[in-house]
Amino acid sequence: MAETVPPAAPLAPSRRRSWWGWGTDDKALSDGECVALGALVPGAADTPLPVPDVRSVDLPKTRITPPPSLAHLMSDTPPDRASHTYGKAYRDVVRALRGELGAAPDQVAFPRSEQDVVDVLDWAEGADVVVVPYGAGSSVVGGVEYRGERRRAVVSLDLAGLDRVLDIDTASRAARIQAGVLGPDLEAQLRPHGLTLRHFPQSFEFSTLGGWLATRAGGHYATLLTHIDDLTESLRVVTPVGVNESLRVPGSGAGPSPDRLFLGSEGTLGVITEAWMRLQDRPRHKASASVLFDDFKAAADAVRAIAQSGLHPANCRLLDPGEAALSGVAGGGRSVLVLGVESAHFPVADRLAELVALAQDHGGSPAGTARPAAGDPAGDPAGGPADDSEAGAWRSAFLRMPYLRDGLARMGVISETFETACTWDRADALYEAVHRDLGAVVREVTGAQGMINCRFTHVYPDGPAPYFTVIAPARRGSEVAMWDEIKSAAMDVLGAHGATVTHHHAVGRDHRPGYDRQRPEPFARALRAAKNALDPAGILNPGVLFDGERG
Repeated sequence: MAETVPPAAPLAPSRRRSWWGWGTDDKALSDGECVALGALVPGAADTPLPVPDVRSVDLPKTRITPPPSLAHLMSDTPPDRASHTYGKAYRDVVRALRGELGAAPDQVAFPRSEQDVVDVLDWAEGADVVVVPYGAGSSVVGGVEYRGERRRAVVSLDLAGLDRVLDIDTASRAARIQAGVLGPDLEAQLRPHGLTLRHFPQSFEFSTLGGWLATRAGGHYATLLTHIDDLTESLRVVTPVGVNESLRVPGSGAGPSPDRLFLGSEGTLGVITEAWMRLQDRPRHKASASVLFDDFKAAADAVRAIAQSGLHPANCRLLDPGEAALSGVAGGGRSVLVLGVESAHFPVADRLAELVALAQDHGGSPAGTARPAAGDPAGDPAGGPADDSEAGAWRSAFLRMPYLRDGLARMGVISETFETACTWDRADALYEAVHRDLGAVVREVTGAQGMINCRFTHVYPDGPAPYFTVIAPARRGSEVAMWDEIKSAAMDVLGAHGATVTHHHAVGRDHRPGYDRQRPEPFARALRAAKNALDPAGILNPGVLFDGERG
């Protein structure tokens, strides 16, 4: 039975978003905290880069004036243009701190309805204006930065005004949701109905449903329904040649899926405005445990056994010794496996015990098992009160990591992350190759040993999704060039070992070289043809997925 959802109750006023870095200003590291953090990295700078005043940054002169019919949707103020210039990759943060904002959009559009989106695209096509769809700007792969021909004016299309859950079908356990809604606001609108989307990427607080769909995002606390694809029932997409709305059904064998064309299309084929999404009952029973391993290989074998067991833990996250130490979870060269189970209907203690026993069979030692908890901790995307001390410490470090990355960037330290997925038969060789081969590149580029850590963020019966972190000092003024060299080398290593160039960070512009090698040429030709058919003027986010302005 479908029901119309009334407007959500007003939420508390938002803390001010950082225009240059991750998250909110109130959580960014202070100058003193940056210095203390930098002291942990040999070769870091002595003082942090200052944060420019966004009201006085040097921006290129805007090249377009919107027509009167659209003027009420547009802004060319320095704060709006500066905050929509880049995403949140390391190279984005460094360039913003240095005031290098030559790629700033000429205008930022804030549509309040789907018709507004149609009107902006109609005008932009006629005026040959580039339109870059923008969810909440958390891209770490250059997904929202136009790097094409500078002769063309650019509009950033911010969908934050499309932020409602419009309908809920309680019988089918699904909801029609606008694409611009942020993760916490989405969950707040579903909570009174006892339902949840249960999709929690690390960027949950600062990303939107449309962004998740356009980038095929992967969520945490999700070893069964991992990618947003698994939760999508149908999409509504505005393209320059018309609105594409797929049939809403639980499954279909009627030819290639129209939704699959737009999932992962990163705004270059159309603008996702709505989606029917599959929901879940909110979990009432939760428990977690941590298991320590002296040998990372044994820990990986334990994770494989768990992934293939059919027990489907809600959380199955493995931290190698370096990552465990960096997160403050464990030391002494030990790896840590964090397990979590949850259910909306049944107690979970027995299932958690089975998972821990599997880990013990591979040499693991339980570090702690939390008492199973009932209830649903509102607003906590990564666990709950049932977390044991290790899981709780990991959760806190996990949510704090992007802010630490920004602090390191201010101290002249490269802090790069890249994630991938491979089959189990290749996992050991990949892990060793990244440390060996990429480690050699880090030493050559930075002149320092650096640090390379790994965690398995997601696992499947046929393989893990390793997530690597690289930390090394950089030369002031050369951070971006050094980052580029390390990033390129990482893609080479992944490609040489049959691993994907990205598991959940999308392609954007930074992963394009690796994606071009991974993608079969016949499929590439089909995508270019789709681009030319749906966006014949080449206005939508040129440069992601394809070369050139028109696919």
